[in-house]
Amino acid sequence: MNQWYYVDSNQQQQGPVDQEQLVQQYRLGNVALDALVWRDGMGQWQPLRDIATELGLLAQAAAPLEQHDVRTTEQTEAALPPRRADTETTEERPITGRAVFTAREPSYAQHAAPHASQAEAVAAAAVAQASASSGFDSPYAPPAAALTGRTRVLDGGPVVYAGFRKRAAAHFIDSLIIGVIGGVIGMVIGGIMGAALGFGGETSAGALIAIQVVVQLVSLGLTAAYYAGFHASRSMATLGKMAIGIKVVRTDGDQITLARGVGRYFATIISGLTLLIGYLMAAFTEQKKALHDMICDTLVVDKWAFTDHPEWQREELGTVTVVVLVLFGLLFVGFIAVFALVGARLAAFGA
Repeated sequence: MNQWYYVDSNQQQQGPVDQEQLVQQYRLGNVALDALVWRDGMGQWQPLRDIATELGLLAQAAAPLEQHDVRTTEQTEAALPPRRADTETTEERPITGRAVFTAREPSYAQHAAPHASQAEAVAAAAVAQASASSGFDSPYAPPAAALTGRTRVLDGGPVVYAGFRKRAAAHFIDSLIIGVIGGVIGMVIGGIMGAALGFGGETSAGALIAIQVVVQLVSLGLTAAYYAGFHASRSMATLGKMAIGIKVVRTDGDQITLARGVGRYFATIISGLTLLIGYLMAAFTEQKKALHDMICDTLVVDKWAFTDHPEWQREELGTVTVVVLVLFGLLFVGFIAVFALVGARLAAFGA
């Protein structure tokens, strides 16, 4: 049986309840027709009036009218407030931030099914008139809503924060990708500038300095664009974070902007300048926040956090994370071993 959620008159999410309980709440007057409801399988929250037929609310309202109300459809429509022919009912959309639904109820008769019975149409018109006369007309924000051009955010569910090990594994992958791409671009720039400066008669030392400055600036811009662009995208994650199954969001679960993504990248430099303590803070803070997260008001969470499937989140590291950590651990140990061996050989040669 489907489990329903609804927003009450106090703008609070209620549920889950089954269909009979939702209908009972409607009969008791605790849920109005302009209240937003949702169940699994629905793309977004909808006013109760839009699914009144599915819940059988129209049939229940039609029965008393068929027995006691002898007015014709024309009389009922005449009793309704006049409509302006030059005005179209449009759905209001938010401009920025979370989506906000305006609970202004239009006449349900405008949206009734083409093949609905006359009794259902009369009942719908009567219900719409009663709702309009009640004076309830207040916009409110539901706990879940579609964002225009952005990923839908759902509050209220559990959130699994990405710990230090998951973040480290994602960083290793991203560093490898950036290193390869940056290396290729650096070689191309170095070759072009080397040839140009050589023909210009510059000294080799000056040419090397100029090449290094340009390559480092290009590398910095490329890295900032990589992290900021991916974090501000619909995936909200770099390629490394996608592989691990985590993402970067605001503390309210919303998608970050490109400007915030750029700022967050440069804030990571501060985390690095603190002898990596800024990064290590992710292993000890309550919400697994690193220093740059605190500066930029961001969180790193499981990719299913703040969605309509929070139950799909995973606390465990996952296979990809374990494999990446093991491989980079072995590479680090191998690097230390080679460095120690070379040092020992040089010491023996010097002796």
